Amino acid sequence: MRTDEDCVSESSRSSQRGLIRPANERSLEEINSTVETPSASAGFWRTLAAFCGPGALVAVGYMDPGNWVTSIGGGSQYGYLLLSVILISSLIAMLLQHMAAKLGIATGMDLAQATRAHTGRRTGFVLWIVTELAIMATDIAEVTGAAIALNLLFGLNLSMGVLLTIGDVFLLLLLMRVGFRKIEAFVVTLICTIMAVFIYEVWIAKPIFSQVITGFVPSTQVFHAGQLTMALGIVGATVMPHNLYLHSSIVQSRAVDRSDEESLARAVRFTTWDSNIQLSAAFVVNCLLLILGAALFYGTTQDLSTFGSVYAALQNPAITGAVASPVLSTLFAVALLASGQNSTITGTLSGQIVMEGFIRLRIPMWMRRMVTRLVAVIPVLICTLITGGDELFMDDLLVSTQVFLSLALPVSMVPLVWLTGSKRIMGARFANAPWMGALGWIATAVLTVLNARLIIGTVQNLF
Repeated sequence: MRTDEDCVSESSRSSQRGLIRPANERSLEEINSTVETPSASAGFWRTLAAFCGPGALVAVGYMDPGNWVTSIGGGSQYGYLLLSVILISSLIAMLLQHMAAKLGIATGMDLAQATRAHTGRRTGFVLWIVTELAIMATDIAEVTGAAIALNLLFGLNLSMGVLLTIGDVFLLLLLMRVGFRKIEAFVVTLICTIMAVFIYEVWIAKPIFSQVITGFVPSTQVFHAGQLTMALGIVGATVMPHNLYLHSSIVQSRAVDRSDEESLARAVRFTTWDSNIQLSAAFVVNCLLLILGAALFYGTTQDLSTFGSVYAALQNPAITGAVASPVLSTLFAVALLASGQNSTITGTLSGQIVMEGFIRLRIPMWMRRMVTRLVAVIPVLICTLITGGDELFMDDLLVSTQVFLSLALPVSMVPLVWLTGSKRIMGARFANAPWMGALGWIATAVLTVLNARLIIGTVQNLF
């Protein structure tokens, strides 16, 4: 059996032969087991603090620019009705992210590595292509959202905004040099910024809280044609494929005694706490977006299908009343920019994870990030130039990326539920309990069917 030292030695020899080299057996080698954790005798809060962080990187995928227009649009069209959809979607996300984290901790493999280990080379290559395309689609959404935010804040034309997003490459490289905990802290800061902005804006909007509470109770009205379409959009944008790969890897950044089952069980417990806390924050942000749309725009005939239209409405007294102000619209754009920056960090890490896991190759992070970003920037830039920077088209492009993510979703969900349900792979202690496995398969089936329906509806609308 090869030791970690053998792998590192092989990796070092390979690096001398070129930029592209075989990956070793550890997921995200540069951060794996680099964060120290306290002993078993440490208190709850000290241990939780050590394990907190990975959940924040996962949570940003649940509040990225792809979700914003859908949530605000849901509130503006149907009031508080679809809050129940956000609640159910968030609970499903917590279940699936728990499985992903447990897989990484119990097996020492991320989802890409584990899937590749139980499939052939050709199947692994096909799965890698699909997942890479999903990550690129995510990156296109972040480029689009960030470019629109820069346009709203500074008046930059969209083409210039798209080109400026290339600078994200250097931001991530800088953060990786100062340590993974610094990346986690940076992401948490941006999440807090987003949440603070929308708490303030909702407080100013003065929603009817009795109706907010009622909105969390599922209603048959959701199944009406228009409401169902919007609900499908919310659900379809909830679980992102790359988040499952990401979470199964970055939880391994914590140093854990892998020979001790109790140590692994403790890691699973506190990682689940971290994940659920951070996903609760994402749930709050999505609720705030919908509540903001309901409180300020419900009943209006204004078209709020683009970021620019929401930005303009927030400072238009004819639409939002006395609370309208440039401050509200500026804060909205700041939060949008923060969301895009957060998501671009996690997209890069996810790309590295799936490449190393599925085809067992490594390339330097700067090259990985530059290639991924250019693949996202070039089509967005071409579309911007062709359409003259039409924001409606840019928002349609963003929605289209979410539709592609729906296609890629079963590729990650089905292996995840199957792998974590296997006692042979996970061990008897860490395999899914029967009730958890049943919920996982039900959630997978429901999300796959709903996403398929969303895709069919989107295609039909094109014709």
